[in-house]
Amino acid sequence: MGIFEAIDIGGDALRVHGRRINVHAKNIANLDTPNYVRKIPILNAKDDLSFHGLLNTMKEDVFGVGSLPYLQGGVNFSGLVEDPTPGQKIYQPGHPDADENGYIRTSNVNAMVDIADALMAQRAYEANLALVNITKSMAQKAVEIGR
Repeated sequence: MGIFEAIDIGGDALRVHGRRINVHAKNIANLDTPNYVRKIPILNAKDDLSFHGLLNTMKEDVFGVGSLPYLQGGVNFSGLVEDPTPGQKIYQPGHPDADENGYIRTSNVNAMVDIADALMAQRAYEANLALVNITKSMAQKAVEIGR
């Protein structure tokens, strides 16, 4: 893997974890919004790193026996799913969001869960930022050595 590939992987991860932080921040902001359903970000690896996927990749390169195939690496933001946990029902007949029986459903956001998830996303963001900075300094040192 070259320097540019490492920076690309780190940049992709920065974008993905930045989006994760935004999703959790939106969830926390809507903690008291009636009928709000918590969103959960879905992340996937860019390459199939399972044993089956690795064997299929090696099968395509018959003459590369004994060597592992080059895998790009990285992470993708695949979208959002809604948390199926129902919010609590509260009787408030005058509320504009009340149903025909006078009940509103509170948000199903658990602040502690979203804060913990946001902290994990922040740490992953910081780790990938460090990766990009270290790779950049390695490239600068290589240029200095080449002078």
